[in-house]
Amino acid sequence: MKKKKNLNRKLFIAGLVVLLMAVLSGCGYSTEPITKDSTGFWSHYIVFPLSWIITWFADLFGGNYAMGIIVVTILIRLLIMPLMIKQIKSQKEMMNVQPKLKELQAKYASKDNETKQKLQQETMRLYQEHNINPMMGCLPLLIQMPILIGFYQAISRTAEIKTDTFLWMTLGNPDPYYILPIIAALTTFLSSKISMMGQTQQNKSMAMIVYIMPVMILFMGITLPSALALYWIIGNIFTVFQTLLINNPFKNKREQEALEAAQAEEARLQKKASNMKASKKGGKKRK
Repeated sequence: MKKKKNLNRKLFIAGLVVLLMAVLSGCGYSTEPITKDSTGFWSHYIVFPLSWIITWFADLFGGNYAMGIIVVTILIRLLIMPLMIKQIKSQKEMMNVQPKLKELQAKYASKDNETKQKLQQETMRLYQEHNINPMMGCLPLLIQMPILIGFYQAISRTAEIKTDTFLWMTLGNPDPYYILPIIAALTTFLSSKISMMGQTQQNKSMAMIVYIMPVMILFMGITLPSALALYWIIGNIFTVFQTLLINNPFKNKREQEALEAAQAEEARLQKKASNMKASKKGGKKRK
């Protein structure tokens, strides 16, 4: 039942993301060239600033729009980094309270509405005590969706970006050799895998996301402008280094192994002390 609930929650979040993308792209989409005089909230405050800042950095690199996209991608990742740090901390706390959460689920195992409501109340109280926000896991993703759509429109509505060439491709067209989409898919898998490794306890309901997301990125990268594949690649590489810096899975594994070894040693000493105590009692009784 718990796995089914987790799956339903993931499907709900995925549906919410798709709906958000449809609303933003449908309400704000336009094929007209983007300028400072473009009207509408979406065009004027989202698409034009992205187009302008990419162009500004491109000019610094001698008109290299690919470098402009790379720098802007890194800046965006730096801006949302505090949210990612909060997400990682929230995930850690969520893992730490799992034993208490299981105790609550065992205590309120009845299926009647009153017990279910009591379980929800106690669960929320537990989250509040440990400063856990269950929605923090999907918040960075929801924030990145408008940015991604804005990137797409900034590229397609800015002639200089759309027609600029980078290596063997035109930024506004799909990669004809599928090299960038494949790299984007591989780096997506790598960043997701390392992020999951950073969790001391594995969430099985998230395991399939590690494999589904790269496939989605691959198919989107094949059909969408190569500039977006470049955006995904740089973002994924940044995420890998960010995870290694903030929540290093290899360090976590060493710490977990050291903790388990210390607990095993403590249990061994307690057992040894208990046996010695029992042996002394047995010796006194024989006397």
